Amino acid sequence: MKKLFYIGIVGLILFEIANVYFIMPMPGSQRMNSIDVAYFLHTWRWVFRALFGVMLLAAPKPPMGALLGSIVVLAGVVYIANFKMAADSMFYQPSVLTLKNRIDNKVAKERLVIGVEVDGQARAYPIQYIGYHHQVQDTLGGKPIIVTYCTVCRTGRVFEPLVDGKKEMFRLVGMDHFNAMFEDKTTGSWWRQANGEAIAGELKGKFLPEIPVMQVTLAKWMELHPTTLVMQPDAKFQEKYDSLSKYETGKRTGELTKRDFGSWKDKSWVVGVVVNGGTKAYDWNQLQKEKIINDMIGYLPVTLVLTSDKQSFVALQRATPGQKLSMKNDSLYDEGGCVYDLLGKSHRKGIPDLERANAYQEYWHSWKTFHPDTKRYK
Repeated sequence: MKKLFYIGIVGLILFEIANVYFIMPMPGSQRMNSIDVAYFLHTWRWVFRALFGVMLLAAPKPPMGALLGSIVVLAGVVYIANFKMAADSMFYQPSVLTLKNRIDNKVAKERLVIGVEVDGQARAYPIQYIGYHHQVQDTLGGKPIIVTYCTVCRTGRVFEPLVDGKKEMFRLVGMDHFNAMFEDKTTGSWWRQANGEAIAGELKGKFLPEIPVMQVTLAKWMELHPTTLVMQPDAKFQEKYDSLSKYETGKRTGELTKRDFGSWKDKSWVVGVVVNGGTKAYDWNQLQKEKIINDMIGYLPVTLVLTSDKQSFVALQRATPGQKLSMKNDSLYDEGGCVYDLLGKSHRKGIPDLERANAYQEYWHSWKTFHPDTKRYK
């Protein structure tokens, strides 16, 4: 019976560690296919805690020194696991979401933003800010939206927070395979940021509706959308924003968010393009050299463009495989003299616009993990 106390103490300590180990970036944890184990532990956490707690209460108590020492260690582990290491205790949403027009905007125009347009209304969300918050909830064009960003994957996505047509609330709960993971309030299901898929829980297999975005400099977004509103910094989190000041340029040195300046390494940058279910990855270094790439993804002709600021990019579906686009002063031309802007809008009457293709800048390890069938452009 004396052993029962120590079984309860050790059991509680190991459980609290395991409960965060599988959903936080700890050695080896993010390279396992352990989401089902993690969700099981999270779902039944109070049962495990009650079971080991009963052992502690029912067992004969050890000498006072051992008792106090055990309680101190347990309290420390519980505090670290549930408060210091809990994702939603480390990253917070803005206390106030402030949006300004281009005249009143205070964000530097060379900053990268996730730009989104819905029904003619445009907004720009600086990566420096949403990279810390991980999610920002807003309403655009009459639709609720959730703007998300994962710095460890370098993924920016915007979704409608709708589950079966009903608006849902989400909190950051951890990560899976280095990608941010959110929990919905209604069912407690876990959702992957990289593609809006529910990967554990009652809603497993469902997807949030995705809204197309562009990753561009604020200057380029304002040029394309003169009436845009721009997210401003929340003064409460200025220190957190400052810590990400070098993130956009790849100059951070931390293991999780650094950049490998070589090609096709885990932390190398790629642009992943998705069109009608087909996926292809383009090396960022190669895109920097070529500026414009006319390619095929499956049977669809796609052109990937890097603008003159060397940071903004866009992918467009060409009208036909035979159409080849070239670029001058950030306008696109084909051999027949048709001219398009970076949004694919035709400048010639009677010539249809080009459709945008979803394109994202990511770390190579992220893109290949969540798009295992991707092709590589060579």
